[in-house]
Amino acid sequence: MQSHTKDFRQGAGAALSDPKIQANLEGLYNGFHQARIDASDQTPDWEALQDKGRAIKAHTLDNLAYYLEMVERNVIASGGHIYFARDAEAASNYVVNLAKERGIELVIKGKSMVSEEMALNHRLEEEGIEPVETDLGEYIVQLAEETPFHIIAPAIHKSRVEVSELFAEKLNVPMYDNIEDLTREARDQLRQKFVDAGMGITGANFIVAETGTVTLVTNEGNGRMCTSMPKIHVAITGMEKVVPSIEDLGLFLRLLIRSATGQRISSYVTTVTGPRGEDEVDGPEEFHLVIVDNGRSKMLADPNLREALYCLRCGACLNACPVYRKVGGHAYGWVYPGPIGAIVSPMLTNLSEAKDLPFASTLCGACKEACPVKINIPRMLLYLRKELTQGETYPEHKSVSMAESTAVKGWRASVSSSFMMRLSNLGGRLLQLPFVRGGRIDRLPSPLSGWTKHRKFPAIASKPFRTRWKNIGKK
Repeated sequence: MQSHTKDFRQGAGAALSDPKIQANLEGLYNGFHQARIDASDQTPDWEALQDKGRAIKAHTLDNLAYYLEMVERNVIASGGHIYFARDAEAASNYVVNLAKERGIELVIKGKSMVSEEMALNHRLEEEGIEPVETDLGEYIVQLAEETPFHIIAPAIHKSRVEVSELFAEKLNVPMYDNIEDLTREARDQLRQKFVDAGMGITGANFIVAETGTVTLVTNEGNGRMCTSMPKIHVAITGMEKVVPSIEDLGLFLRLLIRSATGQRISSYVTTVTGPRGEDEVDGPEEFHLVIVDNGRSKMLADPNLREALYCLRCGACLNACPVYRKVGGHAYGWVYPGPIGAIVSPMLTNLSEAKDLPFASTLCGACKEACPVKINIPRMLLYLRKELTQGETYPEHKSVSMAESTAVKGWRASVSSSFMMRLSNLGGRLLQLPFVRGGRIDRLPSPLSGWTKHRKFPAIASKPFRTRWKNIGKK
């Protein structure tokens, strides 16, 4: 998928000025976010579960090579195939070549964020292979020729009317007034695709190392159809999705589902271990697991960023984030939006181009509070900000201009002592005189104009606080 992370400011501005997107985003806080709070409050020892999940993630990543080798052994033992892809291109090539070798013309897809990283749909189409998304939200954004807007609700930015208009235009069907009719139409459109497809491609919420089992969590049943009906099932996932045991899987299912949608359990939890056995009535004849690196090893090697790989992709941090709830997913310019995306996307694409993303946060900590495994997202955002300004670990991505660096050094000098503060206060009062109106600054010249573009800036007080406090004390 082509990255547009450098266009964050333009994308955010467009979303802020779009009343439809703003209206559609309003439901996130009172919907998914409140449901997560209610579900966690009703779960005994929720915080203890979080701590245990975090400890398991840390242990697994500290011993990732060991557990990946265990996955490989067990997938092969169950009759499946496994491929470790260094990057998105290698993963796409494997899937495309497999489809061509087997003469596949139609592929059905379950929800997979990693396949978005790979731009897999585009690659399949280039080879004359039709990919069809079967998750309702993904199906909608595919028809609209867009990318997912939210990790768990890909089409949340579209209203019922917009979806109805899209179906009428793309599928040549009547306009529908209610969601039930739209869902029924999507089901009718997809039913024959499930029957005709020669390959099913899914993601994986978890891979269980001790059994080589792939686990999918869905509410629509399409994931189970994709894994059981076609002759070939290909599961594509990042290397960080490994958990050691089935017992651990039970813990993570509780954390993921309750954090994502507020449900105690999703409608479908599908586990797949290899191809169909001789005594089984359904399932694929071939099973392929593609485990993708695509920059994750760089994050794994950085102790300051490894924690980002704990992410369960529940979307809870997006729903809690005041920035995401205003600018939405497309503004972030790549697969992963929101607070976790502001860390992951720059590291998996290009930190220099995505330099605005780590700064797209108030650092309020709502994301950390919402995270089911307590990922300290604000700390990592500060770390990336430091790298962009100082370049200690990633000097090639240092992006501070000489003017900005000089300005920051000047500010530091101005607050280094009481004398310097008094001197800079005096200088500031004099410099602001042409711009002050009624105690406020309406407009500053470039490069400071951004401070007053959307709000008035308070003028520097005529008397510093210390002087006013002394005068108050005398009264």
